[in-house]
Amino acid sequence: MDLFTDKLAYSIFYHFARAFMNTFGKLEVYGLENFPKGGCLVASNHTSFIDPPLVGCCIPQEMFFLARKTLQDLPVLKKILPYCNVIPIDRDGGGADVGAFKKMFKVLKEGHSVLIFPEGTRSKDGKPGKAQGGAGLIACKSRVPVVPVRIFGSHLVLPKDSVIPKCAKVKVCFGKPIFPAEFDPGKNHPDRFREASRFVMSRILEIKEPRVSKY
Repeated sequence: MDLFTDKLAYSIFYHFARAFMNTFGKLEVYGLENFPKGGCLVASNHTSFIDPPLVGCCIPQEMFFLARKTLQDLPVLKKILPYCNVIPIDRDGGGADVGAFKKMFKVLKEGHSVLIFPEGTRSKDGKPGKAQGGAGLIACKSRVPVVPVRIFGSHLVLPKDSVIPKCAKVKVCFGKPIFPAEFDPGKNHPDRFREASRFVMSRILEIKEPRVSKY
């Protein structure tokens, strides 16, 4: 199975994720017109385990997802994740995961988008956490536009410590792209990558929840 050509399997999971969100809540999507042409990073807040497939099913094109390598320790996920365009990244190796970066740069060059989370982990209560340096490193090294996206309500569908989904309205809002000249403070900055993450996170938090429902 080739991760980069198995589009049928990805399409199946895409429609499954969309059906899941339509079952457990009215999914509202805003700002898709902000997507640039070509490869880009999609940077989102992170409040629920469903956030990756949630964002993925909002975008009508194939995208890729960075996820910690330890998820593959679970037999079921080890079989499923490659079909979902997941690029496993080793966050415990003490340095950058060169193999994961090569795969990510490849798909970005091919014009795909890659989802990242500046917070690095899920929030327990839906409130935004502090930005970590990993997302900033990826953004500064890849030199592609970053599309900020803010999710409202996913923590109500599947909270961090829950396994049973609940019904709740979810809104996914895409902001205007941010370019390297804006988020990268430069190689001489003493905390370059964390500062880039902070900037991206600030743009995510600037996105306000739409008060007028589409329904």
